[in-house]
Amino acid sequence: MAGLIVGIILLILIIFLIAKGIRIIPQQTVAIVERLGKFYKVLNPGVNVIIPVIDAVRIRHDLRMQQEVVPSQSVITRDNVAVGVELATFFTVVDPKLATYGIANYVQGIHNIVASALRATIGKLELDEILSNRDRIQADLRQSLDDASEKWGVRIDRVEILQLDIPNDIQNSMEKQMRAEREKRASILQAEGEKQAIVLRAEAQRSAVVLAAEAEKQRQILEAEANQKSQELQALGRAQAIRHVAEAEKARIEALRAAGLDEKVLAYKSFEALSDMANGQASTIFLPTDVVKTLGSVGAIAKVFEESKK
Repeated sequence: MAGLIVGIILLILIIFLIAKGIRIIPQQTVAIVERLGKFYKVLNPGVNVIIPVIDAVRIRHDLRMQQEVVPSQSVITRDNVAVGVELATFFTVVDPKLATYGIANYVQGIHNIVASALRATIGKLELDEILSNRDRIQADLRQSLDDASEKWGVRIDRVEILQLDIPNDIQNSMEKQMRAEREKRASILQAEGEKQAIVLRAEAQRSAVVLAAEAEKQRQILEAEANQKSQELQALGRAQAIRHVAEAEKARIEALRAAGLDEKVLAYKSFEALSDMANGQASTIFLPTDVVKTLGSVGAIAKVFEESKK
């Protein structure tokens, strides 16, 4: 009976030792194993076997990116303004052995170096530069923290400024300054708008004057062309009228000649025709050459009249 009890106890002890010797490590997690108090190895994700009692798991490290919010730090800027800065630090454990033995608590170490690097970085800048250059400040902080935490087996991946606390009096002054700047920009924009409107009105008036001058010039040109055309048509009409009268008279005289009348009768008839033409509206009289010769002397004209009366 006693042997059975001892056997059961030994079996339980063996099961307990086997259970203690098997370690299941989750994904993205590692464990530091010490053998007799000294670093032995790193257990990777999966099933691992250690020697119970001799080997011991000291600490486990999460290899995923971790976030740590650093409490607000009061920092003095270069222009002597006290600013409260709250940061969020994103880091990753890259060397579990250094993270275990390089520093007692790397999270607390990150807090301390963040505060130190923040004072060194912010102290070089004025308040306006801090408000307008957050990306630059975050990049400088990341570089400083990464260099300091390299010996701890920790990599600083990103630093984000969550909040900037500015004193109320400074904030009121900044608001007044911003309001003044906005009013100044509004006044400048209004003045530029009025200037542009004046310029546009002047250009419009100049264009109107130019168009009116062009229209007047075109009107005068058209009027002159119309007058010229009218005079040409009137002259052409008078010339045609004179030509028609001359042609008619010529035809009449030729008809008289064809009838066998002598020169004296023809001269008389021509003189009659000339008299009729002179009494008319025509202002110009054309005399045939032969008629002028016949009527060259007053005596000849009188003789024609006397004989015509007989």
